Amino acid sequence: MPALAEKAAENLRKLRASKPLIHNITNLVVMNITANALLACGASPVMAHADNEVEEMVDHAGALVLNIGTLTDDWVITMIKAGRRASVLGKPIVLDPVGAGATALRTNAARAILFQTWVSVVRGNPSEILSLAGRDGSNKGVDATHTIADVADGAARLARELGTTLAITGVTDLVTDGRRTLMVEGGHELMAVVTGTGCSATALIGAFLAVDRDPLTAAATALAYFGLAGEIAGTRAAGPGSFLVDLLDALYTLTPDELATRCRITRG
Repeated sequence: MPALAEKAAENLRKLRASKPLIHNITNLVVMNITANALLACGASPVMAHADNEVEEMVDHAGALVLNIGTLTDDWVITMIKAGRRASVLGKPIVLDPVGAGATALRTNAARAILFQTWVSVVRGNPSEILSLAGRDGSNKGVDATHTIADVADGAARLARELGTTLAITGVTDLVTDGRRTLMVEGGHELMAVVTGTGCSATALIGAFLAVDRDPLTAAATALAYFGLAGEIAGTRAAGPGSFLVDLLDALYTLTPDELATRCRITRG
């Protein structure tokens, strides 16, 4: 829709102008990729997970991104500590419940973060999202065994139950805050064979939240931007290796005007 497309362009302009600091306590596997994605979009990343500095780092950040991809018990405690500080300061938090539903540790950790902090957006695949509501969200490792269609009917109710905005990603992304729902088209099949694309999407939602405090539009416009960058990269890449390089280049070179013209966000 034109208004949503213009909102995407506006958010990207604000992001590049303000270069917000995005505090990530994130997956060890994808730290480098996530940091580069944030730099490419115009944000300033910091990967800080030491227990005795996270609260201070949150003070400086525009948003906090919590990703449980390579979690430990100590990291969960630290994430909650950082999240509580962000909640006190009214700073947005994005949670990526990587692999929730696969093991009790991951599921319980994601729920603990969600229920002990004020999470603005949860970005996950359909199986991860279902697991947070105590439903059958069983995963194959960190890969989804459910589709968007499996959660579409109950997504708004689930968002209300969890008290947050859900960004459920798949072939088509669904974003809902329980009252409003948006659908986002975009992406490329090579995104599924490169590690860190989902985690990067989560981090970009954090960056967009730093300039747009409406979690619904921040998440949807971030996903539209990331999806379009993926489409552009897919037309250039020969395979997964070159795709990752082309994705970073697309994130960097994609203009707000091009985003407004080509992104596809519709009301659900």
